[in-house]
Amino acid sequence: MLSAEDRVHPAFARLPPWVQEKLSPKAIDYIRRVHHWVETECVPAERVVKAQLAVNKWKTPPLIQELRVKAKKDGLFNLFLPKSFGDLSPGLTNLEYSCCAEIMGRCYWAAQTMNCHAPETGNIELLAKYCNEGQKQKWLLPLLNGETSSAYSMTEPDVASSDATNIACRITRDPKDPDTLVVNGRKLYGNVAWNEDLSVYILMACSDPENPDPWKRHTTIIVPKSTPGFRIVRNLTIMGYDCAPEGHGEYIYENARVPAANIILGEGRAFEIAQGRLGPGRIHHCMRLIGQTERAYELALIRATDPRKKPRGKLIGDFDSNIERIAAMRIQLDSMRLVVLNAAHTMDVHGNKSGRYAIAQSKIMVPEMAANIIDECMQMYGGQGLTQHTALPEMWMYARFVRIADGPDAAHRHQVGRDQLKTAAAIKGRHDDYAKRYEELCRTWGVEKEEFA
Repeated sequence: MLSAEDRVHPAFARLPPWVQEKLSPKAIDYIRRVHHWVETECVPAERVVKAQLAVNKWKTPPLIQELRVKAKKDGLFNLFLPKSFGDLSPGLTNLEYSCCAEIMGRCYWAAQTMNCHAPETGNIELLAKYCNEGQKQKWLLPLLNGETSSAYSMTEPDVASSDATNIACRITRDPKDPDTLVVNGRKLYGNVAWNEDLSVYILMACSDPENPDPWKRHTTIIVPKSTPGFRIVRNLTIMGYDCAPEGHGEYIYENARVPAANIILGEGRAFEIAQGRLGPGRIHHCMRLIGQTERAYELALIRATDPRKKPRGKLIGDFDSNIERIAAMRIQLDSMRLVVLNAAHTMDVHGNKSGRYAIAQSKIMVPEMAANIIDECMQMYGGQGLTQHTALPEMWMYARFVRIADGPDAAHRHQVGRDQLKTAAAIKGRHDDYAKRYEELCRTWGVEKEEFA
């Protein structure tokens, strides 16, 4: 239970009471420490990191590397792994970690200093949940220890990847060496191979195209970056940003040879793995987005009360339109947080699969609403809001990107709408019962029944 002092602490003040009362003493300590870490070690260092990237954009900045060592020593590493992962987990629930993730989002790379960044979180959970012991020793432990990094290789440029059954990159067994897999195809968005910290890609590809069950045609394998026949074509910018030092690469697999021992869980089980990976990861993205949007909102408040900026002799925040804009943004931000916290708690109580509506709700609402709020913040800044004078343009880019990342929000809208339509028959039956009861009441009370065409 939070103390009176903690309830007004910036790390907890925006959390609803039902969340505050569910936080364990361990979680309260972690959240407080994460807040101190981000506010003192990360946010003030953002421009230093920018300067270091300008020297070598595809190398993890020395400041971030130093902070990763320090965070690991301070026990702030791998906070995202839920309790179900046993000794690997710090013991936080999805709900408790969500509170940490929001704070991490206040600085784009803060999560990386704690080994809690995308795609690492999803990849580590995937390897921890589905790999055999040999694979865990070889591929998982270096990621958990922060010795290397990984990427996820799924999206393709030549098919509609939002329907992942279309994924066409091919895995075949070498007929002369059945212990070797041969991979051919093109992929987009895996982190760039130019970063020396990156060592491994988790690839989803088609291994059994003739299988009558489309959900069993694909397999997930581990592809070392050094695999012959696997190469990067270019980095793909996102809205003009290169997103260094991780980036988003375009890749060619051309007769790339991978040991069959690198198959995860078994052939034909890629969709089972992908769904297990994506639930918590989507929540992590959304909570970090809320932290980022809170930061944008703070910048808008500073601008609104800046005495140097007085159009027509009034503070920007004195105009009625801006007062209403600030109120609307505050309410929207708080509603976003409620949606994501509900999703996290639903996963804790009912599991990832049962929480799919709450997860979809977060994925639909949060990125779009965050982008809209940041857009309003840029508007309050005027021309400077569109330049590197503030972090607002990069914040907006990230929010817009997350509408696509881990599956487009349109696919989630389709899922939610389709599921809701399935409830129509039961709802119709209930309304028919209303009508029958209405007829009974008309007869009882001698009221003439109204008819509508």
